[in-house]
Amino acid sequence: NLKQGYLPIPMPLVVSAVHHALVKNKLRSAVSLICLSGDVVEDHHVAVLIGLGASAVYPFMAYELIREHFHDDKDWPNKMANYRYGLEKGILKIMSKMGISTISSYHGGMLFHTLGLDKDLIRKYFPSFRSELGGIGLNHIKQNLMQQHSAAFLESSPSFSEKGYFRFRKNGESHGYSPLEFKKIQAAAHQKERKNIKAEVPVYLRDLFQVKGKLEPIDVKQTESLKKILKRFGSGAISFGAISENVHRELARGMALVGARSNTGEGGEMDDRYSRSNPDKDVNSYIKQVASGRFGVSVDYLAASREIQIKMAQGAKPGEGGQLPGHKVTAQIAHARSSTLGVPLISPPPHHDIYSIEDIKQLIHDLKEVNPRALISVKLVAQPGVGTVACGVVKAGADIILISGGDGGTGASPLGSLKHTGFPWELGLAETHQALVANQLRDRVTLRVDGGLKKARDIIIAATLGAEEYDFGTAALIALGCIMARQCHLNTCPAGIATQDVKYMKKFKGNAGNIKLYFENIAEDVRYELAKLGFNTIQSLVGRSDLLSIHKDFKSYVKKRGLDFSVIFNPDSKKGLPIPSTNKVRFQGRLQDQSLDEEIITEVRNAIMAHGHAVVSKLVNNTQRSIGTRLSGEIAFLYGKGNFQGSIQVQMSGTAGQSFGAYLSEGVELRLMGTANDYVGKGQSGGLITIRMPRLIRRKKKEHTMIGNVALYGATGGTLFVAGRGGERFAVRNSGASAVIEGIGNHGCEYMTRGTVVVLGEIGHNFGAGMTGGSAFIYTKKLSIKSRLNTEFVKESNLTSSDENLLKRLLNTHIFHTGSTIASQIISNWKKEKYHFKCIVSLAQDIVDFKNIYDLHVADRLGVVLNE
Repeated sequence: NLKQGYLPIPMPLVVSAVHHALVKNKLRSAVSLICLSGDVVEDHHVAVLIGLGASAVYPFMAYELIREHFHDDKDWPNKMANYRYGLEKGILKIMSKMGISTISSYHGGMLFHTLGLDKDLIRKYFPSFRSELGGIGLNHIKQNLMQQHSAAFLESSPSFSEKGYFRFRKNGESHGYSPLEFKKIQAAAHQKERKNIKAEVPVYLRDLFQVKGKLEPIDVKQTESLKKILKRFGSGAISFGAISENVHRELARGMALVGARSNTGEGGEMDDRYSRSNPDKDVNSYIKQVASGRFGVSVDYLAASREIQIKMAQGAKPGEGGQLPGHKVTAQIAHARSSTLGVPLISPPPHHDIYSIEDIKQLIHDLKEVNPRALISVKLVAQPGVGTVACGVVKAGADIILISGGDGGTGASPLGSLKHTGFPWELGLAETHQALVANQLRDRVTLRVDGGLKKARDIIIAATLGAEEYDFGTAALIALGCIMARQCHLNTCPAGIATQDVKYMKKFKGNAGNIKLYFENIAEDVRYELAKLGFNTIQSLVGRSDLLSIHKDFKSYVKKRGLDFSVIFNPDSKKGLPIPSTNKVRFQGRLQDQSLDEEIITEVRNAIMAHGHAVVSKLVNNTQRSIGTRLSGEIAFLYGKGNFQGSIQVQMSGTAGQSFGAYLSEGVELRLMGTANDYVGKGQSGGLITIRMPRLIRRKKKEHTMIGNVALYGATGGTLFVAGRGGERFAVRNSGASAVIEGIGNHGCEYMTRGTVVVLGEIGHNFGAGMTGGSAFIYTKKLSIKSRLNTEFVKESNLTSSDENLLKRLLNTHIFHTGSTIASQIISNWKKEKYHFKCIVSLAQDIVDFKNIYDLHVADRLGVVLNE
């Protein structure tokens, strides 16, 4: 019923205004707001309206278009149902990114940030929001609506051309990576030229800025050397899995050629790349990333790193874990990630050992124990409030903070996330630098930035806002030949980069030389920019946001749109950094907290160096954290995977602190008579952990809670025997460890991909959520487990003869190491008791063709392509 004389009001304005008016008059709980809208198309639109207060949304125009398009199809009602189902799934995904599980909690929650809206408009219609930069008001919105409205009533039939909202179109919306930008980046990667990439139209916030230099420029020869500038560069965290193994290696080689940092991404890397026997050290990635899925993270992986990066989130898709489709999980990737070939992999959105700043401090402590030679960086997302978080992370002991902007071009991000989540790094970086300076912490940490960096001017702007180091992701792949076809998830990358299909991988034409040439050209451009501004070094620009102002070409553009950059331009920053970035003051956490492992290493050093055997006895208390971690890291560093032929046994009594046996390596045994806190066996890569009570206590009371939450998180090997109960999230993301325990809390075996878990007692709810591999055996004599299983992912079955043999062997070993009375009673009456066990396996294994997997492994071993 739309008429030419009436202009529709944007529905978010209406919903928010009505919602807040009802709240103000204490009437909101008395009514429901039903939103009938013709401009709702995608899940983001529905999520915004519900978040602003709409109780229900009816997208009548979308339904009408579906009915009209499929009017000859009798099945058109199902088409509508499919559309509705897609919207609902999208809303659930958005809620999950926010950590919200019910629509009632999301409804009216106002969990949004704004960019580019006028402060008066925000104050009047969206009073729960903050306006970071100011922007357009009602008059500007009205003008845009009138233009669209007039176009809808043209006498000629309107032509609906794609506006380039999601993908570049010639006459559509401007994109950061247009064909022209591609040509310039690839030209810099293939020829020795020094042509800076300039923005024709403003796309990023930084395109609106200019840097005020000194009165007189200097000769480029007076600026710092290419080598010093290149040391500040790094490649983005692009995982092996997202891109092919040969591309991942070439990227690492290219970064090594210029003395810059390469990054594994969250998928780990093939262990031959960091093996002690590999003479090609350039393929060993400089930075090893630790993400929420802990894919590929082992003690050997961490020991071979020069920097370890904790990925809290990704700028392009905050709140989401990484996703790798099943058709990209090849034999190599399944090996590197300790998963099953052909089964999709999804990282959990949160780190299950990080729920507070104190937990980050514990993880940083663990990683510094396993590799004290490596710096620890923490990747944070640019968003309002990131400065406060960054201050806490610095106090937790991080050496480097990476602020990740929302402009990255990750191939693993849904289009909705790319468009509607993440903040410009300009805002996050400025806030972080200013917060650290205000709290007198800036001299303790190095600031790094990523998210859409591709040219020298980006480096200069980032430096003035506080960044000292700079990471390039998409631009580095473009230099190698990426054409941004947006087919990363389909495994059909025409450039042979984001694919695991051998047919497409052969199309890859890039090499490490392209990376070398590209970064050298960027560094040379930085020198010319510095010379033009009259500065000798990047360091002299760091934190000098007082030099920034609105670019002369865009002053009218900024004024017309009411933008205010006062939160970014800091006139009081003339001093830059408190001290040079090369002279950071580090928190000396390890010196203040000398670990028990240091004592153990001193006592058993001869046995370590001679592949000998040693037994050590110690009393422990709950202030002694990460016991066994330093010892394991040292063995892994000295010998690499599987090369230590001796054994070190540590016998302990007492209560162990957090992360007991974290990242344990082969050849190390920890035997504890007592209890342990959270994170037992986190990242365990081998070895043996046994935990039990003294015999007299075991006989008097059979059930004890022996360990805390999140045991075996991300474990890839080794064995754990606990003669008692554990806490919640036992064996979360287990990727290869075997364990026997006598009861656990909720969320057991969550996201498990490999390994074997035996539970001789009660299990909590939601067992096996996200589980895609491995197996669990549950003793069901005293409880029914059907209601405790997450049946979307797992099923129960009776034991096979091979299951019986495996289970009996594990129980006998459990008795040998812990003297378990429960296991002893089961074994003594095995013929009857075995029928009380249920085997829990992943539903994903029903769709896996293990015969084909076997053939693929054989083909890979022989170096041939199957069916070629």
